[in-house]
Amino acid sequence: MSIRKAVRKVLEELPPGVVLAAAAKSRTPAEILEAVEAGVEIIGQNYVQEAAAAFEAVGRRAKWHFIGHLQTNKVKRAVEIFDMIETVDSVSLAREIDKRAGAAGKRMPVLLEVNSGEEPQKAGVLPAEAEALFRAAAALPNIHVQGLMTMGPFEGDPEDSRPYFRVTKALFHRFGGLALPGVEMKWLSMGMSNSYRVAVEEGANLIRLGTLLFGPR
Repeated sequence: MSIRKAVRKVLEELPPGVVLAAAAKSRTPAEILEAVEAGVEIIGQNYVQEAAAAFEAVGRRAKWHFIGHLQTNKVKRAVEIFDMIETVDSVSLAREIDKRAGAAGKRMPVLLEVNSGEEPQKAGVLPAEAEALFRAAAALPNIHVQGLMTMGPFEGDPEDSRPYFRVTKALFHRFGGLALPGVEMKWLSMGMSNSYRVAVEEGANLIRLGTLLFGPR
């Protein structure tokens, strides 16, 4: 199936209010452009350098979300390119984003990444430590906390992801109830190509699909 057809098929099936981000790691600018022309409004990138090359071709025809593990030495460039950073998982990273966004005269929209499965090989703040990060990030003037993100298992039975999504959704609602100033709990980013249907059932309103749109790498 072509990228164009795959994108349109997913968009037709998504419930109202659920937004698609195309996870474009290792995809060419031509492939990304095809996805955008088919209706994708958000491009997700895992690497700042790769995103910079794609950005040269695509520009602001789509919004750009950073969805990989962000190193502090890449934050300055990330703040320049991206419209949102979905993977804030430490106070030190939040402070660096705040500093760089302030220098750029920008208030950076971010999501906090939760390691809802408490998997040692994955990034993300542990659920028990998430509120401390949430409060610290919310207090930074050049960061706009807009919700949470989680990965879930990369493969296997999609149902295995459901408990992880429920943990993250519970935190999402709890943090929203804190009503901290300057915070807008708007986005719950959960679900990839193999698990997005379960994620949507559990409340995701932002999904990150790569293989399903672009085919295998």
